[in-house]
Amino acid sequence: MHSFSLLVLGAFGPFVTSAAECTREFLQTSADSLVEAQAAGDPSLLQPVSDALDYNENYSPATFESGILATPLEIDFSRHYLDTTQCATFTELVSATGSVPYVIGVQMYFADDTISKIDTLITTTGDWLFNATGTLYWASQEDWRTIPEDERDSREVIQAGADAYCDIFSDKSVEVPWGYPCARLEGGAYTGNGGPNDKCDVGIPSGVTLTDRRYVVDETIGAVSVFLSFNGIPDSHAFRVEKGKLRFVHTITVMSARSNSAGKMRRKTRGFMP
Repeated sequence: MHSFSLLVLGAFGPFVTSAAECTREFLQTSADSLVEAQAAGDPSLLQPVSDALDYNENYSPATFESGILATPLEIDFSRHYLDTTQCATFTELVSATGSVPYVIGVQMYFADDTISKIDTLITTTGDWLFNATGTLYWASQEDWRTIPEDERDSREVIQAGADAYCDIFSDKSVEVPWGYPCARLEGGAYTGNGGPNDKCDVGIPSGVTLTDRRYVVDETIGAVSVFLSFNGIPDSHAFRVEKGKLRFVHTITVMSARSNSAGKMRRKTRGFMP
């Protein structure tokens, strides 16, 4: 879906030679190139890209030339989830100090040693509880360090924690593995203060369906990214799970992606407390 010419991949480092060799090193290099490309506003820095790339922004088809990657951003914070099982990455990007603030989430999927699909969710002023300065502050305070191998949860446990959280929006009987402490960062608003009494199980709305879920799981940091539809609104939920319990939750919701989405969100989340 892009028309710019691709440079020879070999010039950009030792990328894998077989899909079966999807390594953390390969994914890290590719995810780092995404940050470099966004900072420079130069999509050609993103490597290695498939000639048949499926590129989307806020769940709509887009192009590199007219998309967010063509705009240089001051990247104040980034974090990657690296999923070697399905060969995919998720990257959080926060630009709080540029002329226009952004909080961006990007899922990238790989096939035949190249980036075959990119889904990018872009939030800025006017989106749900948006505050890039708050997001930058709280995200940089949290501890997402690598979990010792003998203490890591399985992919199934990590995803189950995320699914339980997403399911409780429509079914209050669902048992969510709440951790204590647990903090939720939602558009810049935070449910805690970084202390031992922080809680995530506050202000959960009812009657909302979170569908079309797509996952990127990184067991090394107990993390899962879930791109989903929040009653038709593009949404990202990202989780840190420790010993089977939710520790951190990050959400971004693209209010500008649908007409009337703001009114719909207010109706569906009446009484919500971030």
